[in-house]
Amino acid sequence: MEKKLNLNYKNILLVFFASQLIWGCKMGKNYEAPEIDTPLEYRFGSDTTISTNNDTIGWWTLIKDPVLDSLISTALVNNQDVKVAMQRITEAEKLARIQKVSARPMLGYQGNFTYGNYNGFVGPDANSSYFGGATLNWEIDLWGKNRRLTEAAQANYFGSVYGMRALQITLISQVTKAYVQLLENKASLEVSIETLASRDSSMIIMDARYKQGIIPEIDLNQAQIQQAIAESTIPVYKRGVALSENSLSILLGENPRAIITDETLDTQVLPDAIPAGIPSDLLKRRPDLLKAEQEIVAQNAQVGAAIANRFPTISLTGAAGIASDALFSANAATGAWNIGAGIVGPLFQWGKNKRRVEAEKAKLEASILQYEKSTIVAFKEVEDALASIQFYNEELIARQKHTVAALNAERLSKQRYDKGVTSYLEYLEQQRQAFEAELNLVSVRSKILSSYILLYKSLGGGWVSREEQQEAEGNETENQ
Repeated sequence: MEKKLNLNYKNILLVFFASQLIWGCKMGKNYEAPEIDTPLEYRFGSDTTISTNNDTIGWWTLIKDPVLDSLISTALVNNQDVKVAMQRITEAEKLARIQKVSARPMLGYQGNFTYGNYNGFVGPDANSSYFGGATLNWEIDLWGKNRRLTEAAQANYFGSVYGMRALQITLISQVTKAYVQLLENKASLEVSIETLASRDSSMIIMDARYKQGIIPEIDLNQAQIQQAIAESTIPVYKRGVALSENSLSILLGENPRAIITDETLDTQVLPDAIPAGIPSDLLKRRPDLLKAEQEIVAQNAQVGAAIANRFPTISLTGAAGIASDALFSANAATGAWNIGAGIVGPLFQWGKNKRRVEAEKAKLEASILQYEKSTIVAFKEVEDALASIQFYNEELIARQKHTVAALNAERLSKQRYDKGVTSYLEYLEQQRQAFEAELNLVSVRSKILSSYILLYKSLGGGWVSREEQQEAEGNETENQ
């Protein structure tokens, strides 16, 4: 009997040491970053400073409006989508920790009671037995299945972190864009109110002239039309103000409310040239691209785990405790233990495991293609922003000239009409052009600011909070 036990020990130890020798074996290929064809430089914005490190561009250095600065800070704390993303990070972290310990030996406890006349053989009398103690169960990760699953879980965790970063940058751009839209609506509303006031003053004069028979009714009607046009735009922009405030409130995580600000669109300071950097650096800066890459890492690990499922699994089990044939009899109790090893593996399953590997490989290829598409879209977004900034600035110069000329032409045309040199139709046309010119100037100023917002977002933004940047700078100082 002793010889047999020693032989069992040797067999178990042999299995253990053999498993350690091939412990480093993992099925599937290790992750390799996909090769992405990146342009050497951007088509537009060549006059911007080239920088390979864009992480220091914080939104608080980009935005000079204290009200907007406060709104963004509030949104980053209170926005419900950000809170959900933070919970997703916590969830992914816990799942990664659970998977990490799955390859370790598991200890538990066990207790059982049996009563009957069968205990390995049939006897004439019934008897009882009790056992209580600790148990051990260890699945030896010979083929690296658990390690691959741990890689996938860790990649999902990192992906959730990058996902929150991308969400925060998107939130910053959404708040800023909604705020700019609010200022645009307020500026357009102010132009409409001033225009209506001017038209009201003209109507008083025109009505008096008509009653005196100086001007025909058609001139009075044309003046009324222009007055109504200006008046009808006021509720349009009031509605725009209200909707912009509602959108901002939701982004702030609050019920719809008025957004109080004394800032105007004209007082907004355009940011300095944002360094676009080298296109290849975009892959390291944009959190949405980093998240997409982590999805490839996770799926690559899933392929390895699927391959490992086609191989046998070896497990070690054991138990140690107290056994007795009487519950409260100390004399009958004795120490009891056992240890064993088992092997389980697929033999013939109609190609199910093979098809599972093929399916996981197809998912891997799809995730790589999705990543490639995301990078192309990212380059396109940067190019769009750079082109918009360049050409909207050129348009702004023309719009400013147009507005100055249109307002002067309106003034001169009124003088000509008052002196009887020209018809009232000419004066009305100059009024219409001046009104449209002012509104177009407001619109292009808003679009320039929105283009800078798009550029900030498309370049991956920067640190999303002052505290994080200060912490990072402190860590760099300690490491130096």
